[in-house]
Amino acid sequence: MSEPLLRIHNRHVAGCGDPPIVNNDDPDLYIGYFENPYREQWIFTYHRKSRKAELRGGDADWNTVYTVENGMVFDLVLGAEEALWLQACWRAAVRGG
Repeated sequence: MSEPLLRIHNRHVAGCGDPPIVNNDDPDLYIGYFENPYREQWIFTYHRKSRKAELRGGDADWNTVYTVENGMVFDLVLGAEEALWLQACWRAAVRGG
């Protein structure tokens, strides 16, 4: 397959940093995407072998990586919908591996 399944465009201004390049060529990498009603974008990644989970958001500076533990991120305030999405990603990623 040469065509991507999903293509997402950055909706944030340049001052929000460089959006991450996320490539799902690694079968052990889980990727979750969320966009809230304000068009703020979030990317969650979880590597099943290393068990490393990360969250990045355009509104929180794409260049900043937030560590996710047990489906929560402790140094960032998320809205209710964002927190529910993050929990859903965590459950899918951890139980899927």
